[in-house]
Amino acid sequence: MSRGLRRAVGAALAAAALTVGLGACGSGDKAPAPPAEVVLNRGQDTSMPFRTGAEGEVLLDVTTAAPGVSWGSPGSESAVVSLFVDNTYATDVVIPASFPIKRSLALGHLAAGDHTLRAQFAADRSPQAAASARLTGFTFRTVTPQDNGYQALAHAPVVYGRTVPLPTAGSPDAGAPSSATAADPLAGGPFQNAITDTPLLAFHSEAPTAISGHRLLTYSMVWSNEDGGTSAPALMAQWGRTTDIEWTYQVEIDAAGNAIPGSAVIQGPDHTTQPFTGRSEGGHPLLGTCTLNNGMCQNPDGPMRFALSAADTLDPNADARERQMDRNPWTYWVMAQEVAREGKVDENKAPNSTTKISDPRNYLYLIIRKNTVGTPNTENNWVGLSVGVRLSGNGETYRSNKIYPLWAIEQDTPAATAVELPPARSPRTSRRSRPPASSGRASTAGPASRSTRSSGRSCSGRTACRSSRSCSPRRRRP
Repeated sequence: MSRGLRRAVGAALAAAALTVGLGACGSGDKAPAPPAEVVLNRGQDTSMPFRTGAEGEVLLDVTTAAPGVSWGSPGSESAVVSLFVDNTYATDVVIPASFPIKRSLALGHLAAGDHTLRAQFAADRSPQAAASARLTGFTFRTVTPQDNGYQALAHAPVVYGRTVPLPTAGSPDAGAPSSATAADPLAGGPFQNAITDTPLLAFHSEAPTAISGHRLLTYSMVWSNEDGGTSAPALMAQWGRTTDIEWTYQVEIDAAGNAIPGSAVIQGPDHTTQPFTGRSEGGHPLLGTCTLNNGMCQNPDGPMRFALSAADTLDPNADARERQMDRNPWTYWVMAQEVAREGKVDENKAPNSTTKISDPRNYLYLIIRKNTVGTPNTENNWVGLSVGVRLSGNGETYRSNKIYPLWAIEQDTPAATAVELPPARSPRTSRRSRPPASSGRASTAGPASRSTRSSGRSCSGRTACRSSRSCSPRRRRP
């Protein structure tokens, strides 16, 4: 072949390669851009294409709002949007407010390529006054098997909604709803999580096991409240919130990310640990919410489905679970709206009421890190800790556990609590602070030599904090 012919062939091949390259990069091959905004009126649905560049667990970040909706207003508590991926039901999104809230959802394990997301205003499970929903900021993320965090997402559970009847309004059950909530058409039915105890957040923790390379994955969820179990004032004292935070599912995985057979367990009714023997979907266990305080059960049959992203990690030995709420401040607003709507808030309540709290904005929220030294705690006997706060110009000490020893903090991992202060006062008006110290005395229920060491995080420099100890029977963790 002559030099001129070689040049001509080379030029032709280069032109062909350029043409192919341009074709591959053409506008027809670009990943479709999601819409800037989707507005769904009652009963409407819409679809949008999206593309995954690789196989993996797909997450969707989306900002939600629903005009005229407020979690605290009976009859217009929420608007519910159901999401489907390639015509397969993925998750419900309960929208509790008219202001924007960013949510992170799990769409499951998807192959690389083109997919379709369909969003439907779920009229059957939305309160009657909810008229529309607004979705913005769609962002699709694929976490591949080579990415950090993949295994935690690959084993995350899907939680189906609760269908059990609610307690009668005014019943002695500590979490019984108000008559207004109990009278709601959705209350106690298959769509009750649209108006009560709705799932807000999910997260996970990881810990090494005795076998090198193995890890224990524990998944937890935050619900807006619990309709059975601990009363609102006891929740504030012991946990610093009226939401419900529970671990739901736990599994051990090997170095390759495979679940160890027989290691999977759930937190069942009465906070019991039970082997998981139920169904899974693409590696994701399917759980049902089957108690009024959000215990899990096998093989769910409820029609509502919640696949919240569990990508967030929390180390329970380094921080309290309530830190997840701190990272999502809107959850405190939902919490406050629900307890008020359910009649659990009363500004004129008795100071040491066992059933009512004051406005949640009257409370000082703290995270305490303490450890018990001396005789070890046991299942039946535990040294508890309470926190006291004094305000400038006021000699009274306001205690986290009021007058009740059983409301003390009973854990040696970071814990949250809340101290009720007088209305219209805040830490900005208080005088001084010091980390809580073991300044109280133990009751005769336990050895007097036992003591606690603690440090406070959230006491501002203008608040005086004290702590005291009490020995009390061990309680189940809400």
